[in-house]
Amino acid sequence: MFSIGPARRDHLPAARVALGLFLPLLILTLTGRLDLAIFANFSAFTGIYGRNEPHRMRLVTQARAGLLMFAVLLAATLVARLSPGGALDPWMSVAATSVVAWACSIIAGLWHLRPAGSLFYIFAFAAVASVPHQPPLWEAMLTSVLVIALCLGIGVLSRVRASHRTPLSWKELARVRRIRVAPAERRMVWVESIGYLVAPALAGWAATSVGQAMGFGHNYWAMVAAVVPLVGHSTRHRVTRGLQRVLGTVVGLGLLWVIVAVRPEAWVMVILIAICQFGAELLIARQYFLAQVCVTPLALLSSLLMARVEPATLLHDRFIDTVIGAAVGLLVVLAPAVFRRLATR
Repeated sequence: MFSIGPARRDHLPAARVALGLFLPLLILTLTGRLDLAIFANFSAFTGIYGRNEPHRMRLVTQARAGLLMFAVLLAATLVARLSPGGALDPWMSVAATSVVAWACSIIAGLWHLRPAGSLFYIFAFAAVASVPHQPPLWEAMLTSVLVIALCLGIGVLSRVRASHRTPLSWKELARVRRIRVAPAERRMVWVESIGYLVAPALAGWAATSVGQAMGFGHNYWAMVAAVVPLVGHSTRHRVTRGLQRVLGTVVGLGLLWVIVAVRPEAWVMVILIAICQFGAELLIARQYFLAQVCVTPLALLSSLLMARVEPATLLHDRFIDTVIGAAVGLLVVLAPAVFRRLATR
């Protein structure tokens, strides 16, 4: 639960990802266009993919991840614009986000995207679809394209150093862009996608029901937390990830409380967001609990940057939704094992 793995030059991908998020947010802050920050924020997730791959593989992987993210953001903003009131109803959001989670998990599996699963796409779709006042469509999509292009450029930036350079040519790119999926692997992707449909749907239903009864929102945080335990090489590993998600969130909320007590300016929040992003990527492959300590203030600082709301409300909602989502995710992970044991008996 609390052991930490060895470092494997994690500061390099962490710096790439942090830079890909920091530069767009800083530009939008200085130009007074924080209404576009949510599109920049999620488009910057492109840099997370292809973490330790050679340049040719990283470029192809990140291009695919960026294309999928652009499609998700476009779908989310179109759904929001076509919905009554300019934002998706909470119950409709649960249904639509669950379908997106299922579809993206299949695409990510067949495209061999790493990190695996559809966590980032769930977060992006539900968050954008719930924004009541959308910026002009062309500005939002242009922001997404530019940030994705920036992340692709940063992904191959280390080629300027001869010692870090790996082959990169049209011939090499054409060779690695072909994906070979064995029948057994394809079948496993479809089987595992069921969890990405069931877990977000149950977590979203529970969070929406409890939220309407207790007067809080952000049901998609529960949906995001529910898919965290679905990624892992064993049931024990998946359960551990779910527990680490809750514990890391609790500690991260304490850290965020200290930050918001100072009431930092917008440009200071951008710097803190970049620092948290660097810390999350530095630790995500080594210790999930510590990574979550960074992820929690990262996510909530981004929310405070885009829309000035009461910090205490965000802290309250984040904790309850995370507990609900993690509990549902653990149940979905444990259900097959329990069923097999009962069937054996």
